[in-house]
Amino acid sequence: MASELEPEVQAIDRSLLECSAEEIAGKWLQATDLTREVYQHLAHYVPKIYCRGPNPLPQKEDMLAQHVLLGPMEWYLCGEDPAFGFPKLEQANKPSHLCGRVFKVGEPTYSCRDCAVDPTCVLCMECFLGSIHRDHRYRMTTSGGGGFCDCGDTEAWKEGPYCQKHELNTSEIEEEEDPLVHLSEDVIARTYNIFAIMFRYAVEILTWEKESELPADLEMVEKSDTYYCMLFNDEVHTYEQVIYTLQKAVNCTQKEAIGFATTVDRDGRRSVRYGDFQYCEQAKSVIVRNTSRQTKPLKVQVMHSSIVAHQNFGLKLLSWLGSIIGYSDGLRRILCQVGLQEGPDGENSSLVDRLMLSDSKLWKGARSVYHQLFMSSLLMDLKYKKLFAVRFAKNYERLQSDYVTDDHDREFSVADLSVQIFTVPSLARMLITEENLMSIIIKTFMDHLRHRDAHGRFQFERYTALQAFKFRRVQSLILDLKYVLISKPTEWSDELRQKFLEGFDAFLELLKCMQGMDPITRQVGQHIEMEPEWEAAFTLQMKLTHVISMMQDWCASDEKVLIEAYKKCLAVLMQCHGGYTDGEQPITLSICGHSVETIRYCVSQEKVSIHLPVSRLLAGLHVLLSKSEVAYKFPELLPLSELSPPMLIEHPLRCLVLCAQVHAGMWRRNGFSLVNQIYYYHNVKCRREMFDKDIVMLQTGVSMMDPNHFLMIMLSRFELYQIFSTPDYGKRFSSEITHKDVVQQNNTLIEEMLYLIIMLVGERFSPGVGQVNATDEIKREIIHQLSIKPMAHSELVKSLPEDENKETGMESVIEAVAHFKKPGLTGRGMYELKPECAKEFNLYFYHFSRAEQSKAEEAQRKMKRQNREDTALPPPVLPPFCPLFASLVNILQSDVMLCIMGTILQWAVEHNGYAWSESMLQRVLHLIGMALQEEKQHLENVTEEHVVTFTFTQKISKPGEAPKNSPSILAMLETLQNAPYLEVHKDMIRWILKTFNAVKKMRESSPTSPVTETEGTIMEESSRDKDKAERKRKAEIARLRREKIMAQMSEMQRHFIDENKELFQQTLELDASTSAVLDNSPVVSDMTLTALGPTQTQVPEQRQFVTCILCQEEQEVKVESRAMVLAAFVQRSTVLSKNRSKFIQDPEKYDPLFMHPDLSCGTHTSSCGHIMHAHCWQRYFDSVQAKEQRRQQRLRLHTSYDVENGEFLCPLCECLSNTVIPLLLPPRNIFNNRLNFSDQPNLTQWIRTISQQIKALQFLRKEESTPSKFR
Repeated sequence: MASELEPEVQAIDRSLLECSAEEIAGKWLQATDLTREVYQHLAHYVPKIYCRGPNPLPQKEDMLAQHVLLGPMEWYLCGEDPAFGFPKLEQANKPSHLCGRVFKVGEPTYSCRDCAVDPTCVLCMECFLGSIHRDHRYRMTTSGGGGFCDCGDTEAWKEGPYCQKHELNTSEIEEEEDPLVHLSEDVIARTYNIFAIMFRYAVEILTWEKESELPADLEMVEKSDTYYCMLFNDEVHTYEQVIYTLQKAVNCTQKEAIGFATTVDRDGRRSVRYGDFQYCEQAKSVIVRNTSRQTKPLKVQVMHSSIVAHQNFGLKLLSWLGSIIGYSDGLRRILCQVGLQEGPDGENSSLVDRLMLSDSKLWKGARSVYHQLFMSSLLMDLKYKKLFAVRFAKNYERLQSDYVTDDHDREFSVADLSVQIFTVPSLARMLITEENLMSIIIKTFMDHLRHRDAHGRFQFERYTALQAFKFRRVQSLILDLKYVLISKPTEWSDELRQKFLEGFDAFLELLKCMQGMDPITRQVGQHIEMEPEWEAAFTLQMKLTHVISMMQDWCASDEKVLIEAYKKCLAVLMQCHGGYTDGEQPITLSICGHSVETIRYCVSQEKVSIHLPVSRLLAGLHVLLSKSEVAYKFPELLPLSELSPPMLIEHPLRCLVLCAQVHAGMWRRNGFSLVNQIYYYHNVKCRREMFDKDIVMLQTGVSMMDPNHFLMIMLSRFELYQIFSTPDYGKRFSSEITHKDVVQQNNTLIEEMLYLIIMLVGERFSPGVGQVNATDEIKREIIHQLSIKPMAHSELVKSLPEDENKETGMESVIEAVAHFKKPGLTGRGMYELKPECAKEFNLYFYHFSRAEQSKAEEAQRKMKRQNREDTALPPPVLPPFCPLFASLVNILQSDVMLCIMGTILQWAVEHNGYAWSESMLQRVLHLIGMALQEEKQHLENVTEEHVVTFTFTQKISKPGEAPKNSPSILAMLETLQNAPYLEVHKDMIRWILKTFNAVKKMRESSPTSPVTETEGTIMEESSRDKDKAERKRKAEIARLRREKIMAQMSEMQRHFIDENKELFQQTLELDASTSAVLDNSPVVSDMTLTALGPTQTQVPEQRQFVTCILCQEEQEVKVESRAMVLAAFVQRSTVLSKNRSKFIQDPEKYDPLFMHPDLSCGTHTSSCGHIMHAHCWQRYFDSVQAKEQRRQQRLRLHTSYDVENGEFLCPLCECLSNTVIPLLLPPRNIFNNRLNFSDQPNLTQWIRTISQQIKALQFLRKEESTPSKFR
C-alpha cells in the first residue's frame, strides 16, 4: 500500500515545487481584488500541503509552506527578492531601545531589589550582565514562560533602565518619532494590504467553530472525505485516564497512547484517528463514553482535514508575522494598526478583540502563539500599547469570566497579560482615570462571589466543588488589583482622586461583605460534629493583605484623598455595626466611683467573628491621620467628634477576648478549625492587617475615652468584672474547690487581660502611633527575634513580614543590631544580637508566641546571670506617643487600673487565701515598671511652663480609703520583696523600688534642674537594701568555707608525703636514673627510634581536644572525660577474598565480625570521622527509632537506611552508619606514659613455649592419621 502511495506523494510534491513565489507575487501586484486572489491561492494550496495523512510531517510541511505560501507574501511585501529586501529594511530601521526578549519556560530572569519598581520588572541574562544591577542586591528566578525582558523601559526601573547593549540606541531616540518614516510609501501600502489579509485570515480560521465546512472564501471545489478525530486537552483528566481511554478507542499500543497524551498536553490538541467520518465518529463516541462517568467528558471533535490544514497554517502565519515585524519597527506599527482597527461590526470587532474574546475556546497551542505575537507587537510599540491596554480594560470583565469558567492554567489565558499592562505606572493611572479600572476589577471579583448569608456577608460554608474551583480561579483578580496599586502616585489630578475614591468605595463594599463573616459560637456540652470551613475566608484575607496595605499607602500620599477615605470608611463601619448593640440590653458598670453604660455581651455565649477588615482599615487610616499630621492641620474637615469610642473598640475587643478564651481552654469543643484561625490571626502572613490593627483600634479608642470606662468595659468583655468589682470575691471564689477548672480559666483570662493592657501602652513602634519611623519598627522586630536565639538569615527573614515587593527591610538595619557569626560545623552563619541592644528587650513583645516568649525570657535571664547582673527584665524605655495617642498613657494611673494592680498584689501578699498565679503578678510588676518609666520620661522632658500630670508614684504611695483601708501598692511591694515564695521576682521588685526612689527624688527636685547622673548613682548606692547585703554576706561566708577546706586538703597532702618519705625518694631516684640513661643515648635515636621495655623512650604527652557535633561542646580526651564515639559502618567485604568459590549459606545470620581462616570473607569498617558524646549519640539514635515507630506505615516514605537493622545517618554529613567506634586514648596515656611489660615473658621464653605447642599439635595430628592406613 505504501509503495502505491509514493508516486502520488511525489507527484504532489513536484507540482508544489514548480510554484514560483516571484510569479505569484507579481500576479498579486497586478490584481484588482487582492483579497480574492490570496484566498483562492490559500484555498487551493493549503490542503495540499498540510494534513495529508494520519501522522503530520512538520519539516516537509514547513518547507512547502515557505516555498508556496509564505514566499509569495515576502516577495509581495518587499517588492523584490526577500533575501535582499529584508536586510534593507533592517538597515533602514533604527534599533529599538527596548529589549523585549520573550522568556521561554525555565529561562533564568533577574530582578534588582534596589532599582526595580516592583518584583515583576525583570531582565534577561544578557541584559542583566551588561547592566549596573549586577552589582546590586538582586533576585534570580526561573520564568514560567510568557513574560519578556523589561530592559529599556524607563518606567520599570528607578535607575539604570538600559544595559550596555540597549544604551547605544537611546541617544538617537526622538520621543514621538513615527517609525513609518523609515519605510517608502509603496512598502507601507503593500505591507498594509498583505498584513490585513493574512491577519484576518488567521483570526477567522482559528476562531472558526464549524467542524465540516470552511468559510465560503476558502471552500474547495473538490472536497475529499477525510476527517480527523481531534482530542483536546483539559486540566480535569489525568494522563492515566487519557492513555487508557485512547488504547480502547483507537486500538493503539500503550507507547502510541503515551505519545498522543504527551502531545495533547503540550500543544492542546492532537488527532488520534484519520479516515472517513464514520470511522472517526466511532472513536469519538468511545472516548466520550469512557470519560464521562465521574467528570465532564474529554473534548473530542471530528473535523474535516481541510479545516485542520487551514488552522495549522493559521498558526504558522501568526508565527511568521511575529518574525517579519522583527526586521522593522515600521512593520510592527502597521501590524498594530491592522490588529486594532475597528471592523464593520463596531465595538469589539477588531482582530485583536476577536482573538481575545475567543481565547477560552482556543486550544493551548493557538493561545501561546497569538499571545507571543501580541507581546512582540502591541506590547513593544508604546503608542499601541496604550490603545491595547484600553481595549483590554474594556473587555476585562468578559475576559475574566471566560477565564473563571475555563479550566486551563492562567499562564495559558489572555487574562495573564494583565501583568504586562497594569504594572506600568502610566498605563495603570490612565486606566484608573479613563476606564475606572479599580472599580471594574473589584466589581468583577464580587460578581463571582455571590454566595452570601442573610446579612450580605460572604458565605463559604456550603460551597460545592464547582464553587470552590471558581473561588480558586477568581483569586487572580486580587493579583490584578495589586498590580494596579503597586506603584504609588507622586502627583494627583482631580480625575485620579475621583476615580480612586470610586474604586475605594467598591473596595469598602468588598470589605463590608467580609466584616463579620464566618461567625462562631462556643460549643458547650459536646464536641462539634463537623469542622466548619474556615480556609476560604483566611485565603481571601491573606490575598487581600497587601492590597489593603497599598490602599492605605495611596491614601497617605494625598491629604484630600486621606480625609475622604477616612469619612467613607467610618460611614461603612457604622452601617456594619448598626449602633453596635446587636439587640443586647444596656447595663451600667461601676468601680472605684466611676460608672459607664455599655451592653450585656458574653463572647463565650454569643456569636463572634475574627474577620473585621473594615474596622482594621479605619484603624490604619486613623494612624495615617496622625503620621501625616492631617489630624492637626485640618481637624475641622474630619468627623472626629462623630466617633463613638465604645463602638470602635467593641468588635476588636471581642476578637482579642476570643483569643484569650481559646488560650484558657474554654473553646476546646470547637475543634481545630478555631485553633487554626487563631494561629493565622497572629501569624506573620496575616497579623499586619489583623492582630496589629486590632491593637491599634483599641489604642485609638482608649486615647479618645476615659481610661476607667475602657477598663470597665474590658473587664466586662473578659467576664472578670465580678472578680474586681466585688470585695473579697476572689477569696470566696477560690474556696469553692469544685470549680478548679473555672479558677484556672479565670487566672488565665486575668493574665491575658493584663498582657493586653501591656500591649496597648507598650506597642508604639508603628509610625503614627509613636514618634518613630519604619526603620525603628524593623529594628525592634529583629531585636526581639534574636533575643530568642541566634538565627540564620533565612530563618530571620521568614519571621519578618514582607511588603508587596517581597522585601522585609532587614538588610538596611541588621548591621546596627546584630553581629554575623560565620558558619562553623553547623554549616550556617548566624546573626547574634549585639549586647548593647539587650536593653531594648521587652518580655511582653506582642509578636511573641507563648513558646517564643518563654525561650526569650530564659535566654535573657541566662545572659544576665553570665554577666553577673540582676535577673530582672524591666520594661524598656519607650518612644513618646504621637499627640493623637498621647492620652493613652493615663490608663496606667487610672483608678480602675490601680484597683486591679492593688487587688492582685493583695492576693499575692495573702497568697494562701486566693487563687492567683505568679504569671499574673509578673505582668502587674511589668505594668508598674512601665508606669515608673513613663513618669521618669515625663519628668526628664518637662519644661517650665508645663506641669507633669502623670503622678503614678504619688498614687501608689497612698493607702486605700475606708472602709477597706487596704495598704498602698508601694507597701505591698515592700512586703513581697522578702516573701520566700517569690524568689524569682525579687530582682524585679527591687528594680521597681529603686526606680520609684529615683523618680521620687526627681519629682522633689526642681523641674528646671533634673537630677544628674552622679547624684543618681550616689543615691542608688546609698539605697542598697537589706536583701542585697544579706546575699553578699552569705557569699562571703561560702568563700571563707571554701578556703578553709582547701587549706585542710593541702595540710593532709603534706602530712602524707612526710609519712612516706622513702617511697617518694625511690620514685625520685628512678626518675633521675631514667633521665640519665636518656641523656646518654644518641640524639638521632630520640628522633627515629622508640625503645620499649624497662628503660623505654619517654614520649611527650599530646593533649587532644575534640568537639561533639551534636551539642557543640569541646572536650579534652582523657580517661576521666565523658566517653566519645565516632559514627561508623561495619559490613562484610569480599574485596580482598582469598577463597571466592565459597558461598555463605545464610548471609542474614552470618556474623560480619567473624573472619574464617580461609579468608573468604572479611570485615570492612568505615567511618566519616565525626565525633559525638556517647550519651548524645544514644539520645539521637533513640529519637530516630522513636520517630520511625510513630509514623504510620502508609505514610512512611522510602528512606536510604533501615532503622530496624540499627542503621542511621551521621547527624552532620548524613553518611550511612550502623555502629559507633569508641574514641580511645593511646595505651601509654592510660599507663602513665610507660607500657609495663614486667609480667610478660621475654622473647626467648615465648619462642620456647610456641615451639613446644607446635610439636604437640604435629604429634596429635600424626596419631590421628596413623590408624586410617590399616582400615
